[in-house]
Amino acid sequence: MHGIISKPPEGTRNLATSRGVLLLLVVMTGIAPISLYILVPALPVLATTFGSDISIAQMTVSLYMVGIALSQLIMGPLSDRFGRRPVLLGGLALMVAASVACIFAETLPQLIAARFFQALGGASGMVISRAIIRDIYERDRVASMISLVVAALMIGQMVSPLTGGLIETAFGWRAIFYAITIAAIIVAVGIALTLPETRRSRAGGGGFRGDVGILIKSRAFVGYVMCQVLASQIIFTFAGGGPYIVVTQMGRSSAEYGAWFATTGFAFLVGNLLCVRFAPRHSLEKLIWFGLALQLCGSLLNLLWSFTGWNEAPSCLFGTQMIVMVGNAFVMANSAAGAISIRPEAAGTASGAMGFLQQGIGALMSQFGAYLGGHSATTLPLTSAVLAISLLCACVMVFVVPRREVTVSEALIEQAEEDESGMM
Repeated sequence: MHGIISKPPEGTRNLATSRGVLLLLVVMTGIAPISLYILVPALPVLATTFGSDISIAQMTVSLYMVGIALSQLIMGPLSDRFGRRPVLLGGLALMVAASVACIFAETLPQLIAARFFQALGGASGMVISRAIIRDIYERDRVASMISLVVAALMIGQMVSPLTGGLIETAFGWRAIFYAITIAAIIVAVGIALTLPETRRSRAGGGGFRGDVGILIKSRAFVGYVMCQVLASQIIFTFAGGGPYIVVTQMGRSSAEYGAWFATTGFAFLVGNLLCVRFAPRHSLEKLIWFGLALQLCGSLLNLLWSFTGWNEAPSCLFGTQMIVMVGNAFVMANSAAGAISIRPEAAGTASGAMGFLQQGIGALMSQFGAYLGGHSATTLPLTSAVLAISLLCACVMVFVVPRREVTVSEALIEQAEEDESGMM
């Protein structure tokens, strides 16, 4: 029966208290996104070096994001079938090989292709780390551990563009890929030496097709994934339209926009740290609703400021957006925890599907946000879109997620899933 919850393997009992394993989860999660942002300052140099337009050089970033999205869809199910360790090590081996190819790339198309495979391999850590968290922690700690990993990751992402700029200035753009290669090798060695297999034993209905069928039939899984993906679209939409609003509409410099945008990242970091503190003592449902309330209040204030004209200054626009981002952290972490807890032995498949939808739809919403910001004379279209997404998140929690599924008890999870299967 699919509601049966299997126990973690024997060798994983002490992992939940290991700081070394927690650090390993952080670095395996962060190596792909940090490798994305660390190259951004070198894009103008790449365009000059290869004699190409900056838009072509930008493909080293855009196709990298495509690689991340596809990796999440592929690596998650593979880790459920073959285990976390072999898929992680295989993915990192692919990243190392692709990073070496980046170092010796002679043309920009070669570099773009190598970057795609670099992301395809490196992003295995993003999807599998969430599955490992579900493997080794009790369900009431999953959200807090995801938040802790994301909080540490945010710090790395905020400093990676500066690091990339310093490396490029001192040693040239190829040195960035030397650094990525060394980092990937270190992470792979750490996994090989310290991380045992954490995948749970298969229950009835095992296999990729069985996992997908069970997850799709679960209202709770669909609801949590929709909530998490919609919440992430707030970030992509605002990030897409923000530069046009600040630089074009408000007449500020790109450097000033970068400084203001960093405040939203800081707010997201604060939200994750608060989630770490409160998640063990409160249910997923309460924490998601708390986050939704903050999202709605912040986005509604931003819309009101748009009508009054107050948020034509960056301080008002980003000040209220910071409220949205604190709530966003609560919604995303706890929705992700709920989704990967529906069927723990298929946590990789669940995590991969969620990450693929997040990145894939995010690319479209980023373009949509850019259109709203670049074809408007006010902030009203963008703030209206953010409010609409916040309302959709709340509607998913009201109409899709069954209240009885949200619990911190493993025994009650089993009972809830059995009850749901009888209603299908």
